[in-house]
Amino acid sequence: MTDLRPTQLPVRPPPTVVRTGGYGDLARQIRAHDLLRPRPWSYAGYAAIILVALGATVAVMATHRDSWWLLALTPAMAVIATQTGFLGHDVGHLQVTRNAGRSRLLGLVIANLFSGLSYGWWVRKHNAHHAHPNDLETDPDVRGGVLIWDTSQGTSRRGVAAWWTRQQALLFFPLLVFEAMNLHLASVRALFAPGLRLRAVEATLLVTHFAAYILLLALTMTWPQAVLFVMIHKGLQGIYLGCSFAPNHKGMPILQGAEADDPLLRQVLTSRNVRGGPVTDAALGGLNYQIEHHLFPSMPRANLRHAQPLVREFCAEREIPYLECSAVASYTAALKHMHRVGAGKASGDS
Repeated sequence: MTDLRPTQLPVRPPPTVVRTGGYGDLARQIRAHDLLRPRPWSYAGYAAIILVALGATVAVMATHRDSWWLLALTPAMAVIATQTGFLGHDVGHLQVTRNAGRSRLLGLVIANLFSGLSYGWWVRKHNAHHAHPNDLETDPDVRGGVLIWDTSQGTSRRGVAAWWTRQQALLFFPLLVFEAMNLHLASVRALFAPGLRLRAVEATLLVTHFAAYILLLALTMTWPQAVLFVMIHKGLQGIYLGCSFAPNHKGMPILQGAEADDPLLRQVLTSRNVRGGPVTDAALGGLNYQIEHHLFPSMPRANLRHAQPLVREFCAEREIPYLECSAVASYTAALKHMHRVGAGKASGDS
């Protein structure tokens, strides 16, 4: 196991000696331990817990109408919404069932109806990320926008935009307050973009989600309470989502040459795991096993912790860096990388 050195986040040049990761050999080990088989009953129990928590929260809102104390429920709603998103993520990776039709149906219900997110849009975007993580050309998660992830993305910025980029490390966590709303808006925009399958179904379920949410607030709160509830709920949800995704790849290397082409190296060298126990597993929806998840996206979440020792040992035998660190260290690395990039410094500059 290697530990994180957050001040060193290089762009990896093409290696002088071409290494091959041996993905096929690792995959055979994983299959021999039967770790890729879907676990639908495990997910059924997980979904039941979410539904019970949601039902209990709605019941409290219905029986304590117009009370300012209802704002105390916003953290619970943020956790429920984020955990529902984690469930949709796993469904989209075929972890619950390998049947594409059933997965699509479950995904539409969980993402569109319960989360207010476009399932088709998210799957297409997320699959592109998984195919080439940290690739500036093909990974949508590292394209330049409000934030940049490589100095080349900020060379043309001037004035306010340049100032914003220089401050992006300081702005990162405050911006997460808007992440949940940003995902909702992106989902609505996707309804009008070409290439979306089952557009009418997705639109109907999204409208139903937003209508039910608004109706719940209208029936249980005054309008000032409802406005504050939405702001706090979606703000906390955005922070939770961002804190779950940020440690995974931000600040990890951009690969070139043979390493970028190798299916094992491409996933292991661009990902980091977050060290922890069962609480971390539950809080981060299994995304703390980012290396294992990227190597085997269809592996059920509950099996990732069993796969980790196999993957770690496999990498050690082949002298492939395997990065695992604490949550604090991972956030530190990501923020230092953002600061360095925002300042226009190449990787490795002080």
